[in-house]
Amino acid sequence: MGMFKEFKDFAMKGNLVDIAVGFVMGAAFNKVVASFTGGIVSPLIGLIFNADFKDLKYVLKEGVADASGKVSGEVAVLYGEFITNVIDFIIVAFVMFMIVKGVNSMKKKEEEAPAEPAGPTQEELLSEIRDLLKK
Repeated sequence: MGMFKEFKDFAMKGNLVDIAVGFVMGAAFNKVVASFTGGIVSPLIGLIFNADFKDLKYVLKEGVADASGKVSGEVAVLYGEFITNVIDFIIVAFVMFMIVKGVNSMKKKEEEAPAEPAGPTQEELLSEIRDLLKK
């Protein structure tokens, strides 16, 4: 029973739950970025190359097309898909950087806000004690 309680305490710590929520949100955000890149960025960049951006490739060995038009045996470097994934990564990394920067600036403001009221200094307290002892 002690091991179960210890695991429950570990799993319910705030940091672990925060990480889990962040992971799930990051996965969902990655899908949004992928659709943004695939649906908006890639077509715009594809206009430059007059082709679908994800379909850009350098064919090393031609394949054989069957009756349905599907090519098999082709060896190609899929650089368009790689560039799309790099763009996805850059967008996600930039957004995560901005989120962390915003959270850090909010933490700094929270730390600066609670200023303790100024009380008597140590010297003032000692002089008060001295004066009370003189009486």
